[in-house]
Amino acid sequence: MTDNSRIEDLRRRVQKDPASIAFAQLAEEYRRAGQFAESVEACRAGLAIHPAYLSARVTLGRALIELDQFDEAEQELSQVLKTAPDNLAAIRGTADIHRQRGNLAKALDYYRTALQLAKNDPDLQETVADLTKKLQPTREAELKDGLTLDDMHRELTARVALPPQESKRPHAVPQRTPTPAPAPVTPAAPAKNQPDRDRALRTIAALEQWLGAIHAARPQPAA
Repeated sequence: MTDNSRIEDLRRRVQKDPASIAFAQLAEEYRRAGQFAESVEACRAGLAIHPAYLSARVTLGRALIELDQFDEAEQELSQVLKTAPDNLAAIRGTADIHRQRGNLAKALDYYRTALQLAKNDPDLQETVADLTKKLQPTREAELKDGLTLDDMHRELTARVALPPQESKRPHAVPQRTPTPAPAPVTPAAPAKNQPDRDRALRTIAALEQWLGAIHAARPQPAA
């Protein structure tokens, strides 16, 4: 039986008996055929009668993702995960939503959870490896010298202005002016020894790497 004939057969069954659970199969066939609006319509009609049918709600969430209706999709998949937290399709769908929104760190968490349930899935393995690589500079920046990003921001505010005599040394970096804050902030006393200065320079380099990683990870506007 071809896809079209199967869809037609299921559609007649549902028309004949609107309470039939065949609506879930019909909706999934619509989704696989790329008829996402029809899939959403079939799901919503059937779920009005069978609200606890989780597989149909997963199909609904996945079809909504394809229609870029991410808020509604997340709401549907969230309902599934409340009842069945190990539902692989719902976990992957939620991960896809966060990835589409550009929230790569949260997407990676969900993809890793999915990979724990499907350890030999090559697509999941590739996705986890790709996102881990993209986010690695950010994680390294947080861990460098045992500092979090908030720690680095505070330290940069205190140390970025190097002493005048230090700036004349051959390897000194150009003095940077901190971004003006709403209220004046008195910078901490400059570093008085070489180890403190080296730590400040390492922190600056780590933060620049982190900012670059964030810029690279942002979704690029369509041409």
